[in-house]
Amino acid sequence: MPLQLYDKEKILDACFDVFSRHGYVNTSTTMLAEAAGISKALIFHHFKSKKELYLSVLDRCIEKGRIEMGFDTLLEHQDFFEAKEKFSVIKFHYYKKNSGLMRIMQEAFYATPDELKMEIQDKYGVLLANNEKEWKRLFKKVPLRKGVDREQAFRLVMLTLDYFDDKFLLELDNNHDLEEAYLRNFLEERKNFLSMIRFGIEKQKEELS
Repeated sequence: MPLQLYDKEKILDACFDVFSRHGYVNTSTTMLAEAAGISKALIFHHFKSKKELYLSVLDRCIEKGRIEMGFDTLLEHQDFFEAKEKFSVIKFHYYKKNSGLMRIMQEAFYATPDELKMEIQDKYGVLLANNEKEWKRLFKKVPLRKGVDREQAFRLVMLTLDYFDDKFLLELDNNHDLEEAYLRNFLEERKNFLSMIRFGIEKQKEELS
């Protein structure tokens, strides 16, 4: 492997640790240079700015997570809701094992620093849209009652799932001792919400008579 590429990978590894501990805003170029054990000039030989360096770290996190969590394989499932539940279990264990990666992903997509909002939207908007498109493709296999708009149903389900994703990341970040009992309770609560959407909350007339 060429020396320059090897050095660049070492810089990314070192800067990943700094960004995951301190976040983008609270990380200085001096901190990054010290962690990498090189001068700021050499860091900026490889990366034009702190912003570019952070986005390069984020690229690696996304690619690593997508491969190791097997996102593409999950979409081979026949049942949308089973696939979503399985992915939650995989994500729970993966983020518990890779807490630094989880913190970077959480900051980038759930608490995006103002300085990065435009770049992250431009850079990852298509990726997120493609991910949603894949889930929508799987959702097409869900049988719906007559008269239910599939697009609206999908949006309602995704809004609920987004709420639980936010809740999951917040609680996982604030409590490093979350165990399997948390995961079971989390999935049960989410399943109850999804059941209300899938099967309705209002008694039908025949049930009232």
